[in-house]
Amino acid sequence: MDRVSSFDEPLKKLLGGATAKVMAEHLDLHTVGDLLHHYPRRYEERGKLTALADLPLDEHVTVVAQVADARILMFNNGRGKRLEVTLTDGSGRLQLVFFGHGVHKPHKELLPGRQAMFAGKVSVFNRKMQLAHPTYQLLDASDADEATEAVDAFAGRLLPIYPACKQLDSWRIAKAVDAVLPSAQDAVDPLPASLREGRGFTPLPEALLKVHRPQTKADVEDAKARLKWDEAFVLQVALARRRYADTQLPAVARRPVTDGLLDAFDAKLPFTLTEGQQKVSKEIFDDLATEHPMHRLLQGEVGSGKTMVALRAMLTVVDAGGQAAMLAPTEVLAQQHHRSITEMMGELAEGGMLGGSDRGTKVVLLTGSMGMAARRQALLDLVTGEAGIVIGTHALIEDKVQFHDLGLVVVDEQHRFGVEQRDALRSKGKQPPHLLVMTATPIPRTVAMTVFGDLETSVLDQLPAGRSPIASHVVPAKDKPHFLARAWERVREEVENGHQAYVVCPRIGDDAEEAEGKKGKAKKQAPEEDPEKRPPLAVLEIADELRKGALAGLTVEVLHGRMHPDEKDDVMRRFAAGDVDVLVATTVIEVGVNVPNATAMVIMDADRFGVSQLHQLRGRVGRGSAPGLCLLVSEAHEASPARARLSAVAATLDGFELSRIDLEQRREGDVLGQAQSGVRSSLRMLTVIDDEEVIAAAREEAVAIVAADPELEHLPELRTVLAALLDKDREEYLDKG
Repeated sequence: MDRVSSFDEPLKKLLGGATAKVMAEHLDLHTVGDLLHHYPRRYEERGKLTALADLPLDEHVTVVAQVADARILMFNNGRGKRLEVTLTDGSGRLQLVFFGHGVHKPHKELLPGRQAMFAGKVSVFNRKMQLAHPTYQLLDASDADEATEAVDAFAGRLLPIYPACKQLDSWRIAKAVDAVLPSAQDAVDPLPASLREGRGFTPLPEALLKVHRPQTKADVEDAKARLKWDEAFVLQVALARRRYADTQLPAVARRPVTDGLLDAFDAKLPFTLTEGQQKVSKEIFDDLATEHPMHRLLQGEVGSGKTMVALRAMLTVVDAGGQAAMLAPTEVLAQQHHRSITEMMGELAEGGMLGGSDRGTKVVLLTGSMGMAARRQALLDLVTGEAGIVIGTHALIEDKVQFHDLGLVVVDEQHRFGVEQRDALRSKGKQPPHLLVMTATPIPRTVAMTVFGDLETSVLDQLPAGRSPIASHVVPAKDKPHFLARAWERVREEVENGHQAYVVCPRIGDDAEEAEGKKGKAKKQAPEEDPEKRPPLAVLEIADELRKGALAGLTVEVLHGRMHPDEKDDVMRRFAAGDVDVLVATTVIEVGVNVPNATAMVIMDADRFGVSQLHQLRGRVGRGSAPGLCLLVSEAHEASPARARLSAVAATLDGFELSRIDLEQRREGDVLGQAQSGVRSSLRMLTVIDDEEVIAAAREEAVAIVAADPELEHLPELRTVLAALLDKDREEYLDKG
């Protein structure tokens, strides 16, 4: 068989349709190669029992434990049957529960003293940890021959525990791996021989065997060292090739002009730029002055003045005869940016108009919901070059939009844009325009080296003078309902002191959602069998409750993504003007909304949001001179990971620290932007957080290799692996960063 093709073999050929279907749908594994790269999460030692005391809530786990006792209980006046089994491992106890017809087999098999492997999702019922309907495999078969086999299979062996799902547990995955393991011999080794020998790495086929079926712990370490390096190295080679290709592209150099628009703008600023803003501006100006396209990532804490830095870059490009486009993820944000930029520029934003400055330019807004006449005028201003600056949403990307001379693209909150969108906008320049990507989600250095490895990075870490501290607290609504009542009193106090507040909910709560919810509920089993989680709190319901109850007498308005754009704009304008006391909203307010008078924020069901998202949301308050207050309301159990996450957010305002926590919680798949690349994350073994040295060393090797041989002509294996791993989509994704 051809060396590459055995890795490309579809799993259904080897494993049968049903198993292959589950692997494809739930674990995103389609080929032999995918399964060989689905590495064990950890290893159990036979006889060494997992500490039941340390089980994480809400996660699929595999435990090896002994049955302490088992009993059948009746409920519903004898109509229902429940089997409860208690497990022990010396460190703690865990309850298993089986319902209905599912009790017969385990009742016969799970006798006190038996030992087995159990897999399921950890939940809490009546304050006790439990696994409901776990799958299990007995480790002590009663038949003597079977017992010997079971012991041979498990005794003294490291048992691989695979990342599993409800439909397919770890030991079934292990059996499937056994079926494909012979193909490990066909692995194409991407490392140049000199590098592999120089660093003393295990050959790749051997590393794959050792990671799946290790004899000793040293085998595992060997395999991991090799597989981590491969991932880091292949990714860094792809990035190094991107950077190299970018240096080969032509771009128009945009150099600052004296006495132009930028100087006029700087002269009317009522404050001086922070040291950080000046340093970052210089880095950007230096890039703009070169004849290949700038690719720079500007990361800064919420409120560190990124927009000011981006605007000065845009003015420089306009001074040099080009146009600048700013791409925002939502209409609300595009309108907000347009409003704040025209306010900052004053008469400089009215070039060619009566009362406008003769050094000015036109700043236009382009969104999907604009009226025909305004839209036609905006398009005309862009194609003639009358408008030096345009701010818009996806509407900027449509075919009809033509620029006179697009010189700079600024992308706000990059993780909300897909690859094609950024690509389409960049293709509107006569030559590739310069690119500045802004994000308010602080990114740890290793992630910047990995995910944004083709972008130069600038960091704004000082807050401008006059920004106030934000106090954050977790409000445990379930355990202490009076805390929630106090939270609403605090909101009322802020309003009485002349301030305003946000209340954020995870859901909108309109009819479309409700209908969906009801359909879903009908399918649910009896509550005894499925202690179902209530749906997330909704904007429309909470706003209604607050108007009638805790905040009666205050002006409470709603804002969410399904409102008509004019309506959204109207609500935002009235909130900004101080006519609305409390704004109940979804995460549409997460980025860029700037109302300095808003001092309090209550986030309902805060555990349903990610760490970075909570940090972003919190950044909407404390933007003026009065201190901010952020209350994270949650019904999550005190010992749950969700509560630990909220406590971490409440404990620090340092976005970089939080981004590390966020990364540890989400692991790498999300960080590498699955949603936006549309391609499975290539990182299986490498953890972007812990492997900084590996990534840095791999980057160095990759840079040297690409500098010597940009097309990798002398490294055909590396080329093959790159092509397989970074198929077209993913390479483009890396390209846009």
